[in-house]
Amino acid sequence: ALILAPNKTLAAQLYGEFKGFFPKNAVEYFVSYYDYYQPEAYVPRTDTYIEKEASINEQIDRMRHSATRALLERDDVIIVASVSCIYGIGSVETYTAMTFTLEIGKQISQRQLLADLVALQYKRNDNNFLRGTFRVRGDTVELFPAHLEDRAWRVSMFGDEIESITEFDPLTGHKSDSLKLVKVYANSHYVTPKPTLQQALRQIEIELQERLKEMHNNNKLLEAQRLEQRTQFDMEMMETTGSCAGIENYSRYLTGRRPGDPPPTLFEYLPDNTIVFADESHVSVPQIGGMFRGDFRRKATLAEYGFRLPSCLDNRPLRFEEWDAMRPQTIYVSATPGNWELVQTHGAFVEQVIRPTGLIDPEIEVREARTQVDDLIDEVRQTIKLSYRTLVTVLTKKMAEDLTEYMHEQGIRVRYMHSDIDTLERIEIIRDLRLGTFDVLIGINLLREGLDIPECGLVTVLDADKEGFLRSETSLIQTIGRAARNVDGRVILYATTMTGSLKRAIAETNRRRNKQMAWNKANGVKPQSVRKSISDVMATIYEHNKLEPDGNAKHHNEKRLVGHNLKTIIENMEKNMREAAADLNFEEAARLRNEIKSLREEELLIDNDQTTNSKFNKHQSEMYSNKPGYNDRTLMNSSKSTGRPHKPKPGEMGPSSERTIPLRKVNGLSPSKPIATSEIKAKRRRPRKTGRPGE
Repeated sequence: ALILAPNKTLAAQLYGEFKGFFPKNAVEYFVSYYDYYQPEAYVPRTDTYIEKEASINEQIDRMRHSATRALLERDDVIIVASVSCIYGIGSVETYTAMTFTLEIGKQISQRQLLADLVALQYKRNDNNFLRGTFRVRGDTVELFPAHLEDRAWRVSMFGDEIESITEFDPLTGHKSDSLKLVKVYANSHYVTPKPTLQQALRQIEIELQERLKEMHNNNKLLEAQRLEQRTQFDMEMMETTGSCAGIENYSRYLTGRRPGDPPPTLFEYLPDNTIVFADESHVSVPQIGGMFRGDFRRKATLAEYGFRLPSCLDNRPLRFEEWDAMRPQTIYVSATPGNWELVQTHGAFVEQVIRPTGLIDPEIEVREARTQVDDLIDEVRQTIKLSYRTLVTVLTKKMAEDLTEYMHEQGIRVRYMHSDIDTLERIEIIRDLRLGTFDVLIGINLLREGLDIPECGLVTVLDADKEGFLRSETSLIQTIGRAARNVDGRVILYATTMTGSLKRAIAETNRRRNKQMAWNKANGVKPQSVRKSISDVMATIYEHNKLEPDGNAKHHNEKRLVGHNLKTIIENMEKNMREAAADLNFEEAARLRNEIKSLREEELLIDNDQTTNSKFNKHQSEMYSNKPGYNDRTLMNSSKSTGRPHKPKPGEMGPSSERTIPLRKVNGLSPSKPIATSEIKAKRRRPRKTGRPGE
C-alpha cells in the first residue's frame, strides 16, 4: 500500500501511527531527503546564475533506501510518502540489476569484492565507518549498508572463499547475529552500470554537437562556449568517477528513455496489486499537477542560455496525466473532496461520518468581528482554566506575529506557526502545545489538514467573513474539524457578515453533527475524547542536531537540561575536539565544534534569564500580589529556569500560573523594547523562526 500525504508533517504523523497499527509489517517512509534545497537556475534579466545547493538528510536517505528495498523483497509493505515521490529516482531495472549476493562458501577474491562495492558507489573509509562506506582489515571486509541505521555486516574470508558473515553494531562492535546470505543493494538510486554509462556518454556527445551547431547558426557564441565547457567537464567526470555534479540532468540517457518519456519514479517500484490512498486528496491531488509546470520553466531557461542540454527537460516530475495513467487502484480520502475526485467517481463517494468514539462535530458560534481580539482573550482564559488548548487562525503572517506579541503581553503562553518556520520546528511546536508548554497556537494555513490535537478545546477563526482561499468552504470545514477530537470542543467564527462559504461550512458541519448524535442515541454511545499518546513521531525519522550531555537511558525522552555544570561540559568537549583534530578526525572535530557553539548560545540565554528574571518577577509579584497563598518566595522558586521549555505541572497552567515567562535577548537585541523583524534580519541573513513571541 502507498499512502500519499500532502506534506512532510502529516506524512511523519501517519508514519508514526501506522508503525503502531502494523508492528509486524514493513512500514516505510519516503519523502524528499533534502533539509535544504536551492535548485539550479538562471535569471536572464539580471544575468544571474544560481548554482544548485542542497543539504541531504542522511536519516531520510536511509529510509528511502529501506523503502525501495522492502518493495523489492517483501509483500507486506506500507509506504508513507509525500507528493514528492513523483520526482525521478533511479530506474528499477538498473537498481535491481546493480545488486549482488554474498553467502558463506561463495568463491570471490577480496579485490573483486571491493571492486563490486565501489561499482555500487560505496566508499572505502578505514577511519570513519559511516552508512554507505566499507573498510578492510586483513581478510575481513566490513560493510555499512545504505538501508541500515545501527547494524553493519562483517564478511570474513579465507583466501578467496567467504568463511562467515556476521551482523554487528558499528558503534560497539558487538556481534548481534550470524548470517548465511546477504543481498547488497546500491548506495544510490542513481547508480549506473559501466556499459550503460559508456553508451550514455556517446549519446550525450551527439546531442552536444547538434546543439552547438544550432547555437553557432543562431550566433549564440557565448552560450555555445558555456555549454561546451560545462558538458565536456561533466562527461570527463562521469567517465572517470562514474558520477558528476548534476548527473540527474542526463537521466534520459542514463535510464535509456526516449525524449518525453515519463521519468522513473517510486510508482515503477510498486507491484501491480498495490493500492494507493491519497490522504487529504483535495490538497495532494492538485499538488501533483502543479509540480511539473514550475520545474519545466526553470529548466527551459537553463537550456536556452547554454547552461544545460535540452535533454535536461526530461529530468522532471511526472505530469498529472502520466501519474493518472500510472497509478494503481486509488482511494481518495478527504473530509472535503475536490472537484476532480468527484468527477472521477461520477459524484459517488463513501461517507464515513460516524466515529466509533461517538465524538460529534463541535458547536459553532458566530460572533461580531469588531471586538474579536478582546473577546478572543477572554475565551482563551476560560479555555485555559479547563486545561485545554486553543488554536487561532488569522489571515497573514504579520497578524500572527503581532497577535502573538500582544497575547504574550497579556500573560498568555502563546506561539505562532507559519511558513517561515521549518518542518522540524513545526512538529516540535505541535508537540509542545500538547504537552502544555504553552496554551495558544496562532497560525494561518497550517492549522488544518491532519492536525490531531485531542487537547484542543477551542478553535477560533478571526475575520471569518473575508471571502477567499483562506476562508473558503473547504478551508473553514477543515479548520472547524480541528476541534472535533475533543468532546468539549468549540468553534468561534468572528464575522460581521455571513458569507456563502460561512453558511455552507456551518450547514455541512451541523449536518454531520446531527447524524452522529442520532447514531449515538440509537446505539447508546456516550462521546469520548480521542486518547492519543504524546510521542515524538519524528524521533525515528530525523536526527536532531542536539547534544545530550547525560547519556543515561533514564534521560532518553527528556529535554536537554544544562545548568551549573555547563562550563565543565564545554571544557571537556573542547578537549575532545582538539584530540580529534590531532588524530586527523576532522569530521568528529567539526561536529564537536558545532555542539560547543550550540551550548555557548544556551549559556548566554541562561545568563540573560538570570539578569532579566529579577525585573520580571517584580512585575509578576505586583500582578498576583492579591492571590491567596502567593508570595515573593513562591514566585522566585517558580522562576528558576533552565532556559528550556518543560512539561508544566497542573498548577502551572492557565492564568493562575506561578511560572514566569522569562524575557530573552533575541539575536542580541534588547528585550525591553518591541523587536522588529527588520532588526532581526539585519542581524542574520536567514533568521530561523521558532514561533516564540518577539521573533
